[in-house]
Amino acid sequence: MPDQGEALRSNGNNASEGKRGETFSSHVEALLDRTEYRRCDRGDDREDIFRLRYKSYLANGIVTHSEQRTLGDDLDDTPNAHLFGVFVDGRLLSTLRIHHVTAEMPWSTSTRAFGDVVLPMLEEGLTFVCMSRFASDPEWTRHYPQLPYVTLRLASMACQHFNVPYGLSTVREEHAGFYRRIYRSECISAPRGYPGVFARVVLYRTDAHRDQEAFFTRFPFFRSTAVERRMLFSKPAKGEPEPLTILPTARFAKAA
Repeated sequence: MPDQGEALRSNGNNASEGKRGETFSSHVEALLDRTEYRRCDRGDDREDIFRLRYKSYLANGIVTHSEQRTLGDDLDDTPNAHLFGVFVDGRLLSTLRIHHVTAEMPWSTSTRAFGDVVLPMLEEGLTFVCMSRFASDPEWTRHYPQLPYVTLRLASMACQHFNVPYGLSTVREEHAGFYRRIYRSECISAPRGYPGVFARVVLYRTDAHRDQEAFFTRFPFFRSTAVERRMLFSKPAKGEPEPLTILPTARFAKAA
């Protein structure tokens, strides 16, 4: 479940309109210039993001102490899961998990927490991108207030790549304002508990195609190229190597 304490409570107000908004966008783009995304579905990077999740969630009082000092679950291993690490200057600072949710592959945090809401929509033929397990290094988040945007940019790109009508977010009640302000998301559930965390969560749905050009004009750092999206979410063809790192293309997409 996405959850980043003060970062999400405050950042929705940072992206104001006008000159201040332009300045904020330039700060996000400057951080993107130092950022690389990594697919962390296996190996050491995967274990690193599990440790980062635990460190972040423990600092925010969402989980209790664990001797393993890692945080993973079975949803990390489903065939529709995509695990990402966000590296700034070579340092892992945040992570996000994305599921492409369909009737054939329904596994996701949103389906688990709100199956009574999500499954009927899948039966209607709808598909979704579900973002969850957003976590950032608590020691660095205060230095980079732009980090949530750099991280959640992955979800925006996933919606484009998979061409889904909606994005789903399972979020803590106190962070809902961020999703309403930035994505104009709508709440489609009542609050409820979630296994393993000390927080009540709500389900938010974002129209992935509504006012898309206005959204990119307001937040140009969410733009991307098809090549970047394909490198992030497509499986390499047989015999092709998997990209080790993917560099953001927002500046190139904006100039195109």
